[in-house]
Amino acid sequence: MPLIDLANPSRFLAFAERALPWLAGLTAALLAVGLYLALFVAPDDYQQGATVKIMFLHVPFAWLSMMCWGLMSIAGLGTLVWRHPLADVTAKAAAPIGAAFTFLCLLTGSLWGRPMWGTYWVWDARLTSVLVLFLMYLGLLALWRAVDDPSRAARAAAILTIVGAINIPIIKFSVDWWNTLHQSASVLRMGGPAIDPTILRPLLVMALAMTFLFATLLIGAMRNEILRRRVRDLERQGVTRRSGANTP
Repeated sequence: MPLIDLANPSRFLAFAERALPWLAGLTAALLAVGLYLALFVAPDDYQQGATVKIMFLHVPFAWLSMMCWGLMSIAGLGTLVWRHPLADVTAKAAAPIGAAFTFLCLLTGSLWGRPMWGTYWVWDARLTSVLVLFLMYLGLLALWRAVDDPSRAARAAAILTIVGAINIPIIKFSVDWWNTLHQSASVLRMGGPAIDPTILRPLLVMALAMTFLFATLLIGAMRNEILRRRVRDLERQGVTRRSGANTP
């Protein structure tokens, strides 16, 4: 099926019904392999001990929290510029998933930071910018609930998402621009990864597993959002017909 065909909600629903079982199975397999490698194969760090294994959850959560906002920004352009029929559906379905991943990033980071830094939280540039990202996710969720007109809510959310995308490079490069407690990039960096392969391989498997988990949750949420909107349209049509029948 050509990708352009997925712009049709009915075809997307058919695609989702076929893809979700495979995605869920692949996600479960990758998570099982990733967790096995992380818990039983990857060695403890010579300084951090077993605490370093929080990284196998924290880093994928961090990557996906930013990737999700990037995807929503592209969907925002689709809403404002191309009027793509699934753009707003994508953004609205992705927002709660991105908020959950960002919260888990902050939580696992705090648990990792306590034994390393002696505190659960510091107001440095990386942590603060990720907290701002989490608050922006919550703001988007509140915006969709606050505006009754779906088209107005979609446009407002698209604008907020695109403007908020400026925070993504701030998160990424904050450790380079400012003096922070957070370590600099260790995987996506010039000169190649600075992590030992015995730790890098489980990390990449976990990142891939979490990416497939995100895709599975997103496609499922998009399917539910399309069905919810169809039910809402049918209810409105029923109300309109009843109102017309009662008009003298």
